Amino acid sequence: MDSSIEKIDIDKHLELVIETAVNITKAKAGSLLLLNPKTEKLFFKIATGEGAKKIKKFEIELGQGIAGTVAKTGKSILSGDVSKDKNWNKTISEAIGYRTHSIACVPMKIKNRIIGVVEIIDKTDNSVLDENNLEILSHFADLAAKSIEDVQNAQVIQQENEALKEKLSDKHQIIGNNKDFILVINQAKKVAKSKASTMILGESGTGKELIAALIHNEGSRKNREMVIINCAALPDTLLEAELFGYEKGAYTGAIQRKIGKFELANKSTIFLDEIAEMKPEMQAKMLRVLQEGVFSRIGGNTSIKVDVRIISATNKNIIEEIEKGNFREDLYFRLNVVQLKLPPLRERKDDIALLSDYFIEKYAHEMDYALPVKISKDALEKMTVYTWPGNIRELANAIERALVMGSGKEIVPEDLPIKSINKKRTSLEFGLTLKDAIRKFKEEFISLNLINTSNNKTKAAKIMGIQRTYLSRLIAKYDLK
Repeated sequence: MDSSIEKIDIDKHLELVIETAVNITKAKAGSLLLLNPKTEKLFFKIATGEGAKKIKKFEIELGQGIAGTVAKTGKSILSGDVSKDKNWNKTISEAIGYRTHSIACVPMKIKNRIIGVVEIIDKTDNSVLDENNLEILSHFADLAAKSIEDVQNAQVIQQENEALKEKLSDKHQIIGNNKDFILVINQAKKVAKSKASTMILGESGTGKELIAALIHNEGSRKNREMVIINCAALPDTLLEAELFGYEKGAYTGAIQRKIGKFELANKSTIFLDEIAEMKPEMQAKMLRVLQEGVFSRIGGNTSIKVDVRIISATNKNIIEEIEKGNFREDLYFRLNVVQLKLPPLRERKDDIALLSDYFIEKYAHEMDYALPVKISKDALEKMTVYTWPGNIRELANAIERALVMGSGKEIVPEDLPIKSINKKRTSLEFGLTLKDAIRKFKEEFISLNLINTSNNKTKAAKIMGIQRTYLSRLIAKYDLK
């Protein structure tokens, strides 16, 4: 809901309510005043008649004048002659140059809470406002209060929806500046504009579900929830039931109909995580559904047609699985119209500091730690040289553990539950000349530093203790890519 449109609509509606009340009661002017609970003052929201523009600059204290008294007591006031009314305050009337004779003023309430007042002043035929006018005005005050309540309720719903969106956005937060990672993000955004089936490849913990959510949320189906199922978490019999549902009595324990994930994902997206874990028999059923576009619940004969976008993911080498006969090639072609491959964290070393800061802020907030919590230079170095076999998921767990077990002020190497990097065996071998051995060492040494600095030559040269220009010459000399 657009708040600016909402504001214009309610203002026009309240203005119409007051104008109608004025016309029916044949009053000369009318006003709607709202109570500001913080300042405990009434302000003119709507004003009609002579001096309407001037009157809007005034505020009325709670208990001041007739309007202020009605707002304070919650009781209506009908005054046939204001000059004889003890509650009358002539300040505003004199300021706008209007002489008031009679007033009818009633409170506006939402669930017995006073939110303001509505008043009418004098009659066009110069007669006195009466009880009948007061009763009519009360109905219009109720109508105005109901309109304001509806808007407030809509605003609460809007705020709750925005909070939920923000929460979901946090859950699907994508962090990273690494060029290879950014390339995947940009590819995912392009794919999102189509209906193409997409397969996301990447090691466990690299964020495949995040990319699936990005594709869904950037596409035309974003207003419906993406349906997620982990194909590795269930045996085939249960997986089929989860995907396609079943009818009551389909088998023992099926006491009522179950709607499957495919049916729930109609007009939306289904994310099939760990697709390579699906057994061949289940793969055949899946292929049939994708080819025909229809399926039946287990134990049912009714064909169900759905419009579902398919996003799948696996941490396995899918081509090797096909060659081994573990995954159907025809199903692969159906699922793999577009393929995205996420780089592992060891190839995104330049994102480790950024990701660490994100997880520190996230978990510190959950643990009520005072920010900022810093990472020591040694801890960051330990994290940078580590290979992270569990990728971003492992990094998140490491940061959470460091916050729990550490001082809460600075993360040091001892707080991190990661082992030192295993030394890779050198390619040096017996029989090499000293010249060849030195060359091989230099190639490995330079490559190791470039890999662990994500090809940042300036940083690598600093670590190696040489000039950047000399490093560039060595890279060219040894033809290192």
